[in-house]
Amino acid sequence: MKKMTCKQLGGACDTEFYGETFEEIASQSKKHGMEMFQEKDTAHIDAMNEMQKQMKTPSDFTTWYESKKQEFNSLNNI
Repeated sequence: MKKMTCKQLGGACDTEFYGETFEEIASQSKKHGMEMFQEKDTAHIDAMNEMQKQMKTPSDFTTWYESKKQEFNSLNNI
């Protein structure tokens, strides 16, 4: 099992996500982001807006996703 934080994934806080795969962590992060959006958390909304600016094309998202997946793969198990 590995751990990544919201901040490591481009978010705004130190909430930790745990999973055996990057996809598990990405799913938790997405759920967390949606919850923060619903709570109108300005720090998370600002982080989401910044990510949207950086991801103008689908290839931008793919590049980001693959780099985060590589970061996950390089982590040691906890």
